[in-house]
Amino acid sequence: MKKINLIIIFAVIFVFYSCQQNASNKVEKQNTQTNISTQSVQNAVMSFDKTVHDFGIIPEMGGNVQTVFKFTNTGGTPLLIVDARGSCGCTVPTYPKNVPIAPGESGEMIVSFDPSNKPNLQQKTVTISANTANGRETLRIKAMVTPDPVKQKQRDDQARTRQN
Repeated sequence: MKKINLIIIFAVIFVFYSCQQNASNKVEKQNTQTNISTQSVQNAVMSFDKTVHDFGIIPEMGGNVQTVFKFTNTGGTPLLIVDARGSCGCTVPTYPKNVPIAPGESGEMIVSFDPSNKPNLQQKTVTISANTANGRETLRIKAMVTPDPVKQKQRDDQARTRQN
């Protein structure tokens, strides 16, 4: 009988101890989630009107095309864009470099694309370095560039020459 009572006492203590641990883990988890959500509000956040722009069908020799990506700082601290780079020299971003954009304020990034010597489908990116939680934001542009007939003939002739 003493063994049964001893086993019951240990079982009750074990259950009681386990419940306390589970409750304290839940409280810690809730506190961690609250801290994470507070931190994200304290970071600058770039909210764009769009992150992809399709220029559609454009001619190779038609000159540069541009689009505007509008953004708003929806975070809790001023936004600072440190750098923005196109994936190649044909894609050039213009942006407010190192100019603080207060929470709730908006800005623009103008992206120019030069389709010269870029026939067929083109997909380019602009990588933005800023003081956001991620540290990097990405914008994309794409276009179907129709080849210039004279330039295409020159490219075809060069390809034939290389094959011989």
